[in-house]
Formats: sequence, structure tokens, C-alpha cells
Amino acid sequence: MVNWKDIGKELPAKNKEFSHLLDLLKDAPGVAIAFSGGADSAFLLAAALIAGVKSVLPVTIVSDFFTVGEKDRVIRLGQYLGITPILVPANILEDARVTRNTDRRCYFCKLFLFSKVMEVAKKRGIHTLLHGANLDDLQEFRPGMDAARELGFKTPLVAAGFSKEQIRACSKTLGLETWNLPAQSCLATRIPQGDIITKEKLVRVELAEECLHRLGFGQVRVRCHGDMARIEADLYELQRFVEPNVRQEVIQTFKRAGFYSVCLDLDGYASASGVQQ
Repeated sequence: MVNWKDIGKELPAKNKEFSHLLDLLKDAPGVAIAFSGGADSAFLLAAALIAGVKSVLPVTIVSDFFTVGEKDRVIRLGQYLGITPILVPANILEDARVTRNTDRRCYFCKLFLFSKVMEVAKKRGIHTLLHGANLDDLQEFRPGMDAARELGFKTPLVAAGFSKEQIRACSKTLGLETWNLPAQSCLATRIPQGDIITKEKLVRVELAEECLHRLGFGQVRVRCHGDMARIEADLYELQRFVEPNVRQEVIQTFKRAGFYSVCLDLDGYASASGVQQ
């Protein structure tokens, strides 16, 4: 079995950013990490453990925006890293500021979810709050980062100078399954701005995207336009949708999920970058 801690101890000599990151973390008496199970938060959690932080609390908020697959990955990562994440159920759909789905949806969502992380941390006497933003995030429209900053969350990956590419490279060395995980975004980004977010719409999208992942598609999104699903996939994978078996499975599964029509976006996958498409 790979000893990821031993591997991690070798990284500082090879990577100045990682060395800087450990220096930023090592003196903290305790940290709470907003742990989504994505590439950034998984790497940050591993770094905190390698740095020897006395009390590390990974907190995962499980809402209707969080898929079953994401929850399973959080649990697997915790097992690999030897720490048990705190799973906190939260009804994000009770916040009308979020479900109204305006251009401030991401801000109000992060305000709601990160407040839950803060509550859990304070109950355990931890006052240093972290999340996994990186340098690339600063180049995109991400209003949720404003909410995190207002609540006092720090961004050590930014402070240490980590880009997404560097995070992936170090994560691969550490044996983290997230090293090549496609870019992730919450299910709410699949609902066009201005359309009310409901549980029914989120369930439809999750079932539809599960189908596509099961068929082997990587970077893919299902945008919900009422009863119509619009599929975005990497350009090199678009031709797979005309294969008879794939086409039939997609049509049948999407219709069972509640979509009455399915279309393929010929422009391919496009990152929402914080703005719903």
C-alpha cells in the first residue's frame, strides 16, 4: 500500500509552492476545510495532514446541489487519507435567495453552505477556516469567493502560488484519485439563470449526467431547459452520440428522468465560470 505521507514529505524539496504551503499550514493549532471532494479541496486536506496540523476538520455540506457520486468520493478520499470527513446535511432549497437563481446565486449559495462549515468548526473550537481556491479561480467570475472571504475563509493555495495544473501534478504524486478529475461545478449551474431551482430539476440533471458518466463520457454537462435537456460534451466525444447503443441509452434514460426531448450542443462543453449557461 502506498504511504502517501512519506511521498508527501519528499515534495517540499522538489516543489517550492508545496514547501511554502506547508509553512503556511504547519503552525495552525487547528483548521476546518470546506471539503467538496474536488481536486483542490482534496489536495488542501492532504497538505494540512502532511504539515502536521494538530486538528484537521474536513467538513462536507451535503445539499441537493451535491450528487451521490460526489458524496461517495468524499468518503473514499477520507479513507485514503486516514481521516473521517464530517458530513453535514443542509437544505439549500429553503433559501429563496439561492432558488431565485439570479446572477448572485453563487454568492448566496456559498454564504449558506460556508456558514454551515463555520458553525461546525466553532462547535469544535476551531477558528481557522480554509477553502481550496487556486490562482486560476481568480481569473474567473466567482462571486462565491466574495462570500467565503466575508466569512473569514482563507485561501492557502492562492497564497502559496498554486495553479490548477500544479495542484494536479502534486495530487498525482500523492496518489489522490482527484489528480485528473474533470472540472466540477454544482448541479445548480445546470439551470439557466432566472429559472427557479427546484429539487425535481436537480434530480433530472443528476440522473441524466449519471447516465453519461456510466457510458464513459468525461467532461460533460446536462443543461436543463424545462422539459428539454441540452447536452454539452467535449468536441472529440460528440460523434459517440450517434452510435446506436449510446443514442438509445441516452434517450431512454433521459426520458425516464423526466426530459421529453434531448438535444446535443454542437459547440461542445463550455465552463460556466460562475455564470449559468
